[in-house]
Amino acid sequence: MPAPKNSIRRSLLVTSLIVLSTALTAPVALAAPSPSAGPSSRPSAGSSATATADPSKSPSKKPSKKPKGSNGSKAAPPAKMSTVGGARLGRAGTQVNLASGVPVLPKGLSARSWIVADAESGEVLAAHNAHWQLAPASTLKMLFADTLLPKWPSSTEHKVESSDLAGIGSGSSMVGIKEDETYTVHDLWLGVFLRSGNDAVRVLAAMNGGVENTVEEMNEHAEELQALDTVVASPDGYDAEGQVSSAYDLTLIARSGLQKKDFREYASTVRADFPGETKKNKKGKKVRESFEIQNTNRLLSGDYDVPVYEGIAGVKNGNTTNAGATFTGVAEQDGRVLLVTVMNPEKKESNEVYKETAKLLDWGFKAAGKVDPVGELVPPRSAAQDGARPGASASPGEAGGTGEGALGAAGGKPVASAAAGGGAGGVGTALAVTGGVLVLLAGGAFLVNRRWPLPDLVRRRPRP
Repeated sequence: MPAPKNSIRRSLLVTSLIVLSTALTAPVALAAPSPSAGPSSRPSAGSSATATADPSKSPSKKPSKKPKGSNGSKAAPPAKMSTVGGARLGRAGTQVNLASGVPVLPKGLSARSWIVADAESGEVLAAHNAHWQLAPASTLKMLFADTLLPKWPSSTEHKVESSDLAGIGSGSSMVGIKEDETYTVHDLWLGVFLRSGNDAVRVLAAMNGGVENTVEEMNEHAEELQALDTVVASPDGYDAEGQVSSAYDLTLIARSGLQKKDFREYASTVRADFPGETKKNKKGKKVRESFEIQNTNRLLSGDYDVPVYEGIAGVKNGNTTNAGATFTGVAEQDGRVLLVTVMNPEKKESNEVYKETAKLLDWGFKAAGKVDPVGELVPPRSAAQDGARPGASASPGEAGGTGEGALGAAGGKPVASAAAGGGAGGVGTALAVTGGVLVLLAGGAFLVNRRWPLPDLVRRRPRP
């Protein structure tokens, strides 16, 4: 005999009340962490390096008002900063564990923010205002590259339209891209890395569906990397309201980018041939010559007052009105790989950002293995959520590729084995360093102890 309708309704009501009661009384630990708005409106990770909200549920980031202290030589870092990577990294001032046998930090450092980290283990050896949100300038192009490099094979061609070059900021650094000319993706990335060309960035962004879409993807990728101090408003790093990053975040971003083979190649290229404008010669025949471009990273290319740094292998420099000079560099000596980021030295001497970076690299190589770390570079969210299983989220060896020839693999060929003079591919990487051994980090996932795979050492020919 069927149950009366009233009994059915009563049963459904009781069931609903039980479910509601269970949801309300469930332990807080079982609930997904809810993001709390910080200065940049990014979710705060609190004191845990990996306890962050599900990125798929995070709101799309819009540039916030610039945090206090992001500009002005007399500005002080905020009292409270992110603690991603460790509580000490959220403190203002210099954080280092000096003890017997540990060399003292270099004198004369004037940067508002800096960090020295082991690129493989992720240990932060020392830091100064590591999470201070500051204007990043063109170091933000590292995030642009890490986000977009996998999109196209390097041989992909694109004919530039006038709309591709729209919106480039006044006074921007340019590589010299011309409307109605065709360039390969390889050419465009050389323009991004070597000349910091905002024109090359805009063309690649146009190929990616436009600036707005690219900015959104960069913000999403920053969250995946747990670079939660970073808010992108302009893909090229040109000064924009609310656009910020930090020394900690730029180091995370560089570490991620260096897992990609083509990122390593471009970042370590000193000079290359770049396609020029098509013109008619005296016989009326159309010809297109190339011109040489050189890397503006002075620790890689050298300058009158800055020598090439031994073991340098990239990564990216920048300079704008709001940001001052910024730089992230990676170098290897005696099998140890260090990442250093320096933001806005107050000393306005020539190449000061490189000089302070070199001092911190020198200190780091002397202190490594002796100094207790003050924090760590956290893994990407996906790696943390996967339990950091070996091989859980391996990065491709190169954009559009399958990882073939990934460094560190048996039989893998050196990435930067180009012949001097740029050659047909336009990459003059072999001219990089005099007698130095450069490291190019291998592609792959975090290991259980959050250690990146061992680096592949690539010997360079002496520069002529």
